[in-house]
Amino acid sequence: MTVQQEIETLIRARYPILYVVSSEELRVQALILEIGRQRQKRVFEWSATTGIVPAGASIQSQKHRHPATQDPLVALDEVIEQVEPALFLFKDFHPFLARGNVAVIRKLKEIALHLKNSFKTVILVSPVMEIPAELEKEVTVLNYPLPTRDDLAALLDRIIEDLRTFKHVKIDLDPPGRERLLQAALGLTLGEAENVFAKIVVKAERLSGEDVHEVFAQKQQIIRKSGLLEYYASHDTFAHVGGLTLLKDWLGKRGAAFSPEARAFGLPAPKGILLLGVQGCGKSLCAKAVATLWQMPLLRFDIGRVFGSLVGSSEENIRRAIAVAESVAPAILWVDEIDKAFAGARQSGGTDGGTTARVFGTFLTWMSEKHSAVFVVATANDISELPPELLRKGRFDDIFFVDLPSATERQEIFRIHLDKRRRNAARFDVAALARASPDFSGAEIEEAIVGALFDAFGAREELATAHILAELSQTVPLARTMHEQIAGLRRWAEGRARSASLPRTAPGQPAPPPPPPAP
Repeated sequence: MTVQQEIETLIRARYPILYVVSSEELRVQALILEIGRQRQKRVFEWSATTGIVPAGASIQSQKHRHPATQDPLVALDEVIEQVEPALFLFKDFHPFLARGNVAVIRKLKEIALHLKNSFKTVILVSPVMEIPAELEKEVTVLNYPLPTRDDLAALLDRIIEDLRTFKHVKIDLDPPGRERLLQAALGLTLGEAENVFAKIVVKAERLSGEDVHEVFAQKQQIIRKSGLLEYYASHDTFAHVGGLTLLKDWLGKRGAAFSPEARAFGLPAPKGILLLGVQGCGKSLCAKAVATLWQMPLLRFDIGRVFGSLVGSSEENIRRAIAVAESVAPAILWVDEIDKAFAGARQSGGTDGGTTARVFGTFLTWMSEKHSAVFVVATANDISELPPELLRKGRFDDIFFVDLPSATERQEIFRIHLDKRRRNAARFDVAALARASPDFSGAEIEEAIVGALFDAFGAREELATAHILAELSQTVPLARTMHEQIAGLRRWAEGRARSASLPRTAPGQPAPPPPPPAP
């Protein structure tokens, strides 16, 4: 049963007060007007500025206003006095339900008892839910969903039809481009979607599937207002990621699972992945690259922002962050270094009164039960800090271990970073560079090239292989200083996580351990 059908059923069943949580008054009002037409009931609307007026009438045509009904108590009396079957839509009534408005709360409770024996229904519509304890048994709450793809498609069709009269506006929407635009607009209200489609037309004098970045900019506004998530404008692609062939292949296949064809095939929306491995080996870069690959907004979730000083605020903040992420879905939620974010969750009762444990529990429950198209990419370096509940099946689709790059992968990484710095990689002996950098991470290779650039610039010379080799010889990679920890990480990952890269040795043979620290 859809929410629309449920509202009609509750009205027919004489539920006295319905509370619809939604920011889209016009969509809710259109639904109530349609139900009123079908059930032959008059429909009235109320706001603190207009009082009670016939629903759907424009402000200019509302000739017979009753200013006295702007008072909520007078308006509720008007509901009682109405004899004919009717529906009353009260807009933004939640401030009058806050504690202290004793008379309004009591009057609404008395009306609820009266309406049970009548053909009248009060519908409260508000973007936030505010229900006093006195009304909990009398009010039925419904969350009105955001527009579906079909709703957005109907809006887009209407806009295209309107634009046909403007000869200078080019409509460049083939089926794949139309699908990209609609997929990107999911999570917006109809008003927001209409605004962003109009913005695309005004800026480019065209409507094209290539303009999905404008839709992401609209979603960025929603994220910025929350203050809990950070919209990360990623320009990195998998062309910037060296190695990790198996991980790239896995992500390439999962990207198609967000399409309507995948739903029809019976595929659920992917939940997410946990990237575990050595620091500086490209875990965070993969999170940015997958957002570009799938053309989805990337939301960075800094869990430190969740924890507030007020009792209960942290739990409320995590729920708000999740709600914002779901409201802009499909999206990618990037949780960097999740091992540090939830470190101490098991000992939380003795350190912070259990706040971390409760926040962690809320996040885990959401990951297991979520049906929204929010793909979680979590990264971790220290498996000893990961609670076992996070690792069980159902939280993530898979766990990948990102190891230090092999010799072949190091050559690819050298080429990528030389190209990024406008150097022709063919002029460098990348095979010699790869041999000179055993156990270097991708980040350490990048820093070696940057250091060599400084040296070459200081000597007023063009960058050459010799500069990079000299810089590599002076660098002690993290794999040597943290030999024991990395070896333990590899042992843990064997049999527990999938490798992100192709095997570097013969099948069945473990990867060679890093060499001991240099004397």
